[in-house]
Amino acid sequence: MVNKTPRVVIIGAGMAGLTAACKLYTSPNSNQLFELSIVEGGDRIGGRINSSEFCGDKIELEGGLELNPSLVEPISRLFKNLLNYIQGKPIVEDGSISEIVKHCGPGNLSVGSFLREGLEAYWGFMKDEKGIKRVGNWSMKSLEEAIFTMHENTHRSYSSADDLSTLDFNAEREYKMLPGEEITIAKGYLSVIEPVKLHFSDGSILSADHVIVTVSLGVLKRGIIQDHEMFDPPLPSIKNRSISRLGYGLVNKVFLQLPQETDGVSNFKFPFLQMVFHQPNSEFRDPKVPHWIRRTSLLYPIYSNSRVVLSWVAGSDALQLESLSDDEIINGFSITASNMLPSKFYCQMNPNQTSCHQNQKQLKFDKVLRTEWGTNPLFLGSYSYVAVGSSEDDMDVLAEPLPQNSNNIDGSSPQLQILFAGEATHRTHYSTTHGAYFSGLREANRLLKHYNCAGV
Repeated sequence: MVNKTPRVVIIGAGMAGLTAACKLYTSPNSNQLFELSIVEGGDRIGGRINSSEFCGDKIELEGGLELNPSLVEPISRLFKNLLNYIQGKPIVEDGSISEIVKHCGPGNLSVGSFLREGLEAYWGFMKDEKGIKRVGNWSMKSLEEAIFTMHENTHRSYSSADDLSTLDFNAEREYKMLPGEEITIAKGYLSVIEPVKLHFSDGSILSADHVIVTVSLGVLKRGIIQDHEMFDPPLPSIKNRSISRLGYGLVNKVFLQLPQETDGVSNFKFPFLQMVFHQPNSEFRDPKVPHWIRRTSLLYPIYSNSRVVLSWVAGSDALQLESLSDDEIINGFSITASNMLPSKFYCQMNPNQTSCHQNQKQLKFDKVLRTEWGTNPLFLGSYSYVAVGSSEDDMDVLAEPLPQNSNNIDGSSPQLQILFAGEATHRTHYSTTHGAYFSGLREANRLLKHYNCAGV
């Protein structure tokens, strides 16, 4: 009898899937050990890594008011200290932060509620302080809240949570960052068992001994809904509950090309804009600035002296962004940037003009390129987070292979019919490319160990 070579099928050619495939393929004698295949639903590889070609920071306020750092630093330091406390990092003592933290009630379930309690406590401590009461048409309290909101919006983009009140407080301490700087990569980022059958939309069927599922958490969430089931029989209830509890957010990038007249202008440099907006009920709120921009916080060049600038849009605003036309996005960012930039920027843009006046302030971006992760049926969002009511334990549950608890009575190895990889299955590096990479290695090594391969 000829021994059957096990077939391994990897669903998804993103970072996790390609890493698992590479590990299995490059292992010694792998061509004799496995029949290896990758299936991908899209027309490219890379998954949520998608490289495309596209032709002393200041705080800038709605209305173009440039703030003295002394007004910005106290509230920025407060936010950083509160976030450091949540994440278990050292806080920089300034005489009040320890007392402020004490006033943030124990048992906070969300990051958002803790941060807001910290801001309220800060105002309580500062109420008797004498100092500046107004800056332009801003009251000091409204300005501080707007700066604090800007930092919240930045953290929304990092976490992919539409609302920080849905982000679990305790999980922030277990999340791990790799040491070193974040970078942008140049030019873009043995037993006979019942086979697993993969049914494709064209009606074809592929059988496999082992399947590594690397689809996004968003696709899994949709796949456990009635009438959209991905698995037959359905996944175990414990895995379905973990999928349901975990958070999965949306962040889109918007790339905008500066006007042609900036090309070749010496000393021209678009600033790093940190954008602060009036609250919804403020009489000073500019009605021309679209509401979907008001929860963004940054607009900056992708590298020094670049004619392409980048902004991040998160949550429901990111989903709305996907429904807008290019002209609507260009107009929205053009109006907003024109409102924020100081007059000297326009003098740099038009060096031949003898004077620069406020009424000449009008920037018009030429082109736009935006990601559309939310409506893409292969992803249905960007990346995972630990939502209130879930925990990192749910990520461990999601990573467990099926059949579950399959150590057989006769002592034989678990069958490992269906394995799971992807950033949402990594307990400490979820939401990241390296988390997806590590998860792909983990599942490849699990299979290699299953077949007693050396060097695992």
